[in-house]
Amino acid sequence: MKSPFDWLLSRFSADIGIDLGTANTLVAIRGAGIVLNEPSVVAVKRGTNRVLMNGTAVGTTAKEMLGKAPGNIMAVRPLKNGVIADFEITEAMVRYFIKKANPSTWVRPRLLISIPSGITAVEKRAVINCAERAGARRVFLIKEPLAAGLGVELPINEPKGHLIVDVGGGTTEVAVLSLASLVEKYSIRVAGDEMDQAIVQYVRKKYNLLVGEQTAERIKITIGSAYATGDEYELEIRGRDLKDHLPRKTNVSSDEIREALQPPVRAIIQAIRNTLEQTPPEIAADLVDTGIVLTGGGVLLRGLDEVIANEIKLPVAVASDPITAVARGIGHILEQLDLLREILETAESE
Repeated sequence: MKSPFDWLLSRFSADIGIDLGTANTLVAIRGAGIVLNEPSVVAVKRGTNRVLMNGTAVGTTAKEMLGKAPGNIMAVRPLKNGVIADFEITEAMVRYFIKKANPSTWVRPRLLISIPSGITAVEKRAVINCAERAGARRVFLIKEPLAAGLGVELPINEPKGHLIVDVGGGTTEVAVLSLASLVEKYSIRVAGDEMDQAIVQYVRKKYNLLVGEQTAERIKITIGSAYATGDEYELEIRGRDLKDHLPRKTNVSSDEIREALQPPVRAIIQAIRNTLEQTPPEIAADLVDTGIVLTGGGVLLRGLDEVIANEIKLPVAVASDPITAVARGIGHILEQLDLLREILETAESE
């Protein structure tokens, strides 16, 4: 129950929600919806955790430096596989995003942060500590599949099964939802970043060419696919030759990139199978009608929905604006934060 003092503070501060992703961070504010969507990247001076440009080299500004910064600067992605890999830099990033999204507040806000369903107690405590040090008055956590279900407006409060597959940057979350709870869940650390690395390794092995992660991401977005669509494309790529160490360019085809992406795509499909194998039969029966809903930036890979539908034999739908699904769900919870506390986690509930 909210104390009178907490109630008074809430009159003068914003409730802020953060979809703290490996690739991108989205911020929502109660009453305003999503107000910020930037890469989860921070530029720091090498050998320190000091953020450059008076603490503003975060997000889009920092991502432009990835792979292009001089020796005394590092562009860092402080989250790996959906969890905090560098505590101090993540703290600086969260503090920056809070200030940028809501610069006028003088009272520390309450923060609602999404977390992977497979997160450990230690990783959960790191998120809470990081948010508190970044300026939060109180921290609430929501499992990403629950937030995604709310974000795509599934009736998750009903006694009926719904299957969410959220493919982010660092993790793929597969969860069966019913009565606002996770009936079954399966979290793997294979997602968009793993797809990019698969492309890097393929180009390196086949063409003896080293490309950076931003180039790999561009290849994936431009000609990547999980299923033969009938239209094949070629793309000119550039990198460093591994034999003579000089800049070189070559062409790759969409067919080759589809081959490169098969291992992470198969891992995602296997995660869905593993979840369904553990699903109670009555809820499994519901899924014949409700099917699978895909969310997260990784589901924008062309043909991924068709591959899953063919393999799993269930209806598959890609959510509208899948990248913002979790953030939209967080925004929905912020509007009813005190009423929906029962589906949230706090430091006290560990």
